[in-house]
Amino acid sequence: MQWNIDQAITKLFESWQHQKPDAISPLAPSGSNRKYFRIFYQDKTCIGAFNPDIRENNAFLTLSEHFLALGLPVPKVYARDADGLCYLVSDLGDTTLFSLLPHDPAVKTFNTQTMNLYRKTLDWLPAFQVKGKQDLDFNICYPRHAFDRHSMMWDLNYFKYYFLKISGIGFDEQKLEDDFERFTQHLVNVPSDFFLYRDFQSRNIMIVDQEPYFIDYQGGRQGALQYDVASLLFDAKANIPFEQRQVLLNYYIESLQKWVPIDEGLFKENFYDFAVMRILQALGSYGFRGGVEKKALFLQSVPYALKNLRWLAEMDYLPKITPHLSSLIEKMAHTAPSDILPQPPKGLTLHIRSFSYKNGIPADEWGNGGGFVFDCRALPNPGRERKFMEHTGLDQPVIEYLQKEDSVIDFLGSVRNITQNAVKNYIERGFSNLMISFGCTGGQHRSVYCAEKLAKHLGKEFEVKIDLKHQEAHNWPKEH
Repeated sequence: MQWNIDQAITKLFESWQHQKPDAISPLAPSGSNRKYFRIFYQDKTCIGAFNPDIRENNAFLTLSEHFLALGLPVPKVYARDADGLCYLVSDLGDTTLFSLLPHDPAVKTFNTQTMNLYRKTLDWLPAFQVKGKQDLDFNICYPRHAFDRHSMMWDLNYFKYYFLKISGIGFDEQKLEDDFERFTQHLVNVPSDFFLYRDFQSRNIMIVDQEPYFIDYQGGRQGALQYDVASLLFDAKANIPFEQRQVLLNYYIESLQKWVPIDEGLFKENFYDFAVMRILQALGSYGFRGGVEKKALFLQSVPYALKNLRWLAEMDYLPKITPHLSSLIEKMAHTAPSDILPQPPKGLTLHIRSFSYKNGIPADEWGNGGGFVFDCRALPNPGRERKFMEHTGLDQPVIEYLQKEDSVIDFLGSVRNITQNAVKNYIERGFSNLMISFGCTGGQHRSVYCAEKLAKHLGKEFEVKIDLKHQEAHNWPKEH
């Protein structure tokens, strides 16, 4: 299947540019069935996407072209295939708002630069919600035209079946269903003649030259204003300090009032109800992705989501019309996350990669956005000598060649000093993942040798798990 996807992406690119791409590099997998690729050509890049869900593709592409026509900052659509499975869009880079956040429990206040990025983001949100609905046919939205009662019940049942039922917390199903009915009936009466982005969170906001651009709105539909700002401010692992959430909520309301008149008091009352709805939906997703699909990364978000619910309960923001649901939320919020869902394995994993710069730097699959990338291209290159062309950095002839070079010895010594200080710090702070990548021209000799050497060294020095991969191994000589 992968070969067919690569082939389809390449064919679409060739029909658009009338040339072959210089290289195609897969991007980190997401929580969906969509697959993304960075395509390199003429010192430029674009993003190729494959998604078997044609209706979802059509929603994304139609919304993209609609938003672009309105001057909103979203990717440009370059091409789409006749089958509706692949498309090409502009490359907005790898820097998300999430990747710029501190991700350190010791940080109690976001700095001015981070808060300014949130303010810029919140300036754009009303434009999407109000301007974005102009002349928009909501029938193209996926999977429903509106965040209506059906959509809400889907989310609440997602939470019930994929989080609550496997949490070990007992509940009265009939009372819970009655509360679901009351809750959705209340929320559908909130004014909802706006564009609802649906997944408005920090990983879907790209930062380019200190300005936000927006992606992943294919689930957008008609809905209420409060849901999206709740999604952003209660984004679990973003872990925005609670006092600053209040500051940002007030800032959003000021921005929104430039577009539509609102009753600020009533708006805030409904805001916290939508915050509860969004957190419950997220918990259902974490339970399904982490508990059912065994993707440990999603389980890392559970403690943050429970912390958000605990704050809402302590501030008396839980809905009064749902007594049984609210009592369950309070119980969950004060239960250790490990007693609700199995937590991801403890300890630090070092993800060490070798790669070719021709095919791009490996993507971070763990959501940290940090780590190290070391450029080996200044080191002596055995690949230039014919006798080493069929060998790799795993082979003794190449190893003997490189380990005699003073520049290689000095380079690895410096790398060890830098990385082992970081590893020690990450272990002390309880971090789970650190990515370290080595690049060279072909990803076959120098980067492989350095990655192997560092993996062996750090594995001996620290109690860590080593995840070592060579990205270009599929292109090596056949004996490998």
